[in-house]
Amino acid sequence: MNETTNQMQYLTFHLAGEEYAIGILQVKEIIEYDALTKVPMTPPWVRGVINLRGSVVPVIDLAVKFGQPDRPVGKRTCIVIVEVDLGGERTVMGIVADAVSQVMDLPPEEITAPPAFGTKVRTDYLKGMGKAGKKFVLILDTDRVLSADELEIVASLQEADSVRSPEADAPATRGPEQGR
Repeated sequence: MNETTNQMQYLTFHLAGEEYAIGILQVKEIIEYDALTKVPMTPPWVRGVINLRGSVVPVIDLAVKFGQPDRPVGKRTCIVIVEVDLGGERTVMGIVADAVSQVMDLPPEEITAPPAFGTKVRTDYLKGMGKAGKKFVLILDTDRVLSADELEIVASLQEADSVRSPEADAPATRGPEQGR
């Protein structure tokens, strides 16, 4: 086994002054922060939904979920599209990031257990802390952070979308035998 097979790649990004990382294999793409559609009666950490190539994708503001105040959208604000496992089903969601930093290699020996204190995030939301020079990045467990609460919201949003889909609005077509 060579050194590179032990390395894991992570995308690092900033949220409310903290640097976080998620496994690069969960990242589908990074898109510009653009028009979101607000959804009534959703928790404050659900910023809204976007139309991503015909699919309804909920956008989550993790900083708000972690108890931070809502922040204004800046020039570097973007949405990281991730694929997570919600209840055994692969689901696409967006995470608001104040800025994306870099893709970094973190070998397992550079990752330590999350501390029981000192972070703004519940420790069960963390896979660990990666050493990045003299500081640490918090490695998120996206499957836990985006979990049961989000599953209910995603299911209701997708259900609402299927009710409003163009196919549902299309008039019924007549079969060949009805046109005679």
